[in-house]
Amino acid sequence: MAPQREWLDKDYYAVLGVSRDATADEIKKAYRKLARENHPDARPDDPRAEQRFKEVGEAYAVLGDAEQRKEYDEIRRLGAAGFGGGFGGADGDISDLLNQMFGGGMAGGGPGPGAGRAGSRSGPFRSTTRTQRPRRGSDLAADVHLTFEDAFAGVRTTLRVTGDGACETCGGSGAAPGTQPVTCTTCGGRGQVVLDQGPFSFAQPCEACGGRGQRIESPCTTCSGSGRVVKPRQLTVRIPAGVKDGAVIRVPGRGGQGRDGGPSGDVLVTVHVEPHPRFGRRGDDVTLEVPITYTEAALGAKVTVPTPRSSTRTIKVPAGTPSGRVMRLRGEGAPTKRGSSGDLLVTIKVIVPTKVSREQRKLLERLAEHDDPTLRDRVLFEGARDATA
Repeated sequence: MAPQREWLDKDYYAVLGVSRDATADEIKKAYRKLARENHPDARPDDPRAEQRFKEVGEAYAVLGDAEQRKEYDEIRRLGAAGFGGGFGGADGDISDLLNQMFGGGMAGGGPGPGAGRAGSRSGPFRSTTRTQRPRRGSDLAADVHLTFEDAFAGVRTTLRVTGDGACETCGGSGAAPGTQPVTCTTCGGRGQVVLDQGPFSFAQPCEACGGRGQRIESPCTTCSGSGRVVKPRQLTVRIPAGVKDGAVIRVPGRGGQGRDGGPSGDVLVTVHVEPHPRFGRRGDDVTLEVPITYTEAALGAKVTVPTPRSSTRTIKVPAGTPSGRVMRLRGEGAPTKRGSSGDLLVTIKVIVPTKVSREQRKLLERLAEHDDPTLRDRVLFEGARDATA
């Protein structure tokens, strides 16, 4: 995208609510949050939401692209220096400034070619006009809610996204069916006119035609002559196996349509995974808590446990296993991008009964007769005395 005159007037950092030294990730995070909050589907009764949604998308289209952000920052810096602090210096410095800001060649003396309006000033500096260049479409935000099982196995799902695109009634021309746009007489079809700014002039988009170089005499009633409409559409997305909660999947080229032949933006899909009643996630590993009895922990046992793949595995619990011990089942975790799988981490939890029968109590009392009464004192006090000796 070529630098735009409007970049001097619009503070895209303020639109996204980020600082000028924000990282790319901070800009992306702010965009996703604002896009979700102002999405027309999320706020159907707010007439300002759609306009805010467009402004956020426009800001991210510039700041989300490293090269365009660099151009935008430079234009804002040079513009502030030129308009706020005076230009000063040699004529060549002014020429360089205008060339950097608007990409036009500088001509000395008299009206340059394609001045774009009658009576243009004939001062010593003039920027040349340029045609509209392709602009990339804005990125769109979407959310998908998955069960733990679908996130683990991967799934294809259909989402509803809303973004601006070419009007189907007029084919994007903006003219009513059966009519055609006509060449703008103000700018002569160039899309720009020369604007006087004190000792120099530069080109800016023609207000009469909006920089398109053409005017609509019979506007399309569907899009009011803009050639674009905000509309919902269905999008089929493949969610990879093992996706984590909060992951963002980029679907390239399916976002807002570009302008003037520019490429379409992307769709950024944020994944929300519902919690599972038994399984949890720790990176690529799946966690599971398995209860066992006191006797199983003391004597050892073989325990059958479920796995996320809807199968079962038998684990051997060694005699004397304490509560909280973690046992690892290799390859039973979530699939990874590398084609492998994480592990299933089984945490042993010794369950102490809250109620016992009369017979159980008698047996436990007999067992207690064989307990070592000094064990607790050795752990709690003798170790402390050793440490202070």
